[in-house]
Amino acid sequence: MNCIRKAEPADIPRIMNLLLQVGGIHHLLRPDIFRPHTTKYDESELAAMMTHDDQPIFVYDNGRVEGYLFCRIEAVHDDRLLHDRKTLYIDDLCVDEAARGQHIATELLEHVRTFARSIGCQAITLNVWEGNEAAMRFYQAKGMHVLKTCMELNIEPQG
Repeated sequence: MNCIRKAEPADIPRIMNLLLQVGGIHHLLRPDIFRPHTTKYDESELAAMMTHDDQPIFVYDNGRVEGYLFCRIEAVHDDRLLHDRKTLYIDDLCVDEAARGQHIATELLEHVRTFARSIGCQAITLNVWEGNEAAMRFYQAKGMHVLKTCMELNIEPQG
């Protein structure tokens, strides 16, 4: 039975494997920024995140965790410039490379859309690294659009 649920400590070893896959994708895109063979979080950081209601982690479990979606709930209140706004930021989404093409990412995204509505969010946001065309096409096909652009100018180090 396929199930999307909140991650549990027992899921950490499998999530770590998926984090390595994501790290590999990012390293291929930008080896100047991302180190090879490493992860964004370690086991203790994942365990701590699982205890915070404002950082839910959802997993797609069909008897084995085949994907995850890390979230962070963000809110702006009483800002001089910005309207009050609550958003759900997707920190990371991964589907096991062997399970891609089975619409797992779509199911995770739809689950999070429903979750975000249920907690009063006005929007879902995320970042996509330049060059990750598959991710861009996926998110655009799901109705997402560019909110802002982060630009970079590489310079030679002085020395």
